[in-house]
Amino acid sequence: MNLSFFDQFASPQLLGIPLILLSLLFPVLLFPAPGGRWITNRLSTLQLWFLQLITKQLMTPLNKPGHKWALILSSLMIFLLLVNLLGLLPYTFTPTTQLSMNMALAFPLWLATILTGLRNQPSISLGHLLPEGTPTPLIPALILIETTSLFIRPLALGVRLTANLTAGHLLIQLISTATMALLPIMPTISILTASILLLLTILEVAVAMIQAYVFVLLLSLYLQENI
Repeated sequence: MNLSFFDQFASPQLLGIPLILLSLLFPVLLFPAPGGRWITNRLSTLQLWFLQLITKQLMTPLNKPGHKWALILSSLMIFLLLVNLLGLLPYTFTPTTQLSMNMALAFPLWLATILTGLRNQPSISLGHLLPEGTPTPLIPALILIETTSLFIRPLALGVRLTANLTAGHLLIQLISTATMALLPIMPTISILTASILLLLTILEVAVAMIQAYVFVLLLSLYLQENI
């Protein structure tokens, strides 16, 4: 019984072929195809307004060179948002519950921000490892601590997204299982549990959106330090 709770996080397969790639490509189908009414389409107008809002929020703290990252950060935000929300639908798979995938997104982008800083302003980027005015005996220890915290950043990005989504999915499955189990013997308690499940589902929708925003926001803050 306990193992079945974690079966939802296993990558689905068809004839031995993993379907995670299909899950990742499915959000693309939600975008309208170019046509005669592409610009005046209400859905396209809403998507453009939402994209502009996201880009403005992410790019405001960055200077002009950082605006080159607008396309990749906005695309990543929309991708994570759609994947997280689609994963809340019944009989679906959430790719962002896989730590390997989140690390594959976090590590290259984090490394790109570090390399950007080392290429454009190496002295300032390396200066983050040693705060100004540090006593001489503490210099080796502080450099070691700051270097460790720097390399932990991509791991924290991936683990945060994975843990929050995994915990939410497990809670939904546990409460829904309890609701169905209590329905024949204690209908009143079952209805109360179902109302809690509804509130939890609304909370998970908010968590799915917030975690996508936090993931991209932290990447933009790392970029801000290096440009």
